[in-house]
Amino acid sequence: MGDTPTLPFHGRRDPTGSALWGGALNILLVDDHELFRAGLKLLLADLADRLSFAEAADCAAALGLAEQQAFDVILLDFRLPGTCGLDALQALREKAQTAAIVVLSAEDSPTLIRRVIDAGAAGFIPKASSHAVMMAALRLILAGGTYLPPHALNAPAEDPFMPAPPVYDRRALEQLTARQRHVLRLVMQGKSNKIIAQEVGVSEATIKAHLAAAFRVLGVKNRTEAVFACARTGLLIEGMA
Repeated sequence: MGDTPTLPFHGRRDPTGSALWGGALNILLVDDHELFRAGLKLLLADLADRLSFAEAADCAAALGLAEQQAFDVILLDFRLPGTCGLDALQALREKAQTAAIVVLSAEDSPTLIRRVIDAGAAGFIPKASSHAVMMAALRLILAGGTYLPPHALNAPAEDPFMPAPPVYDRRALEQLTARQRHVLRLVMQGKSNKIIAQEVGVSEATIKAHLAAAFRVLGVKNRTEAVFACARTGLLIEGMA
């Protein structure tokens, strides 16, 4: 779990500096262990110039907070008591449609990671990750990318009903239009077609058409495969010329 993400950063600041995000960053920590939440706040101290934290020990409390205020990032423990991890993720995705939801979990099977990304997460960070990996992963996500653990990118699907990683030619990115790259970048942030349509200023049907065309170029069948394909290239969609 010690591999540091190698995707480039395109945030507001040089990633070698003490902070990436120039303004205030509003973060929701969702974990049933108070000590773990306290540790996360210490680990994330250098992520931005100004940090604001809210905390929840269960899904219901997290949903209540998401209704009251907007968050830039939500760090979600996948194994909360009394709820299914995917149900909690999908409920938060509906309430906090513009937030980057990042799943933290002690379990990190490739199948679970694919399910999490398919449900709209912007990244998956194993709890066994080092401080350096977690910081690099969050900086990547804040820059508009998706963080996936290296072992998940090329692993075969363990579940026959989940898509295997597509065989991917990175040269296909060069065939994408600027609008297709932009839409894919928003997909990598875990945003729904409805939210993407609102941000781009077009209809949801137009977004679906852009994605269908991009999927054909990339040789993938769905959003999850597209995210894995783009992440595996080592490039952020927006960073391409």
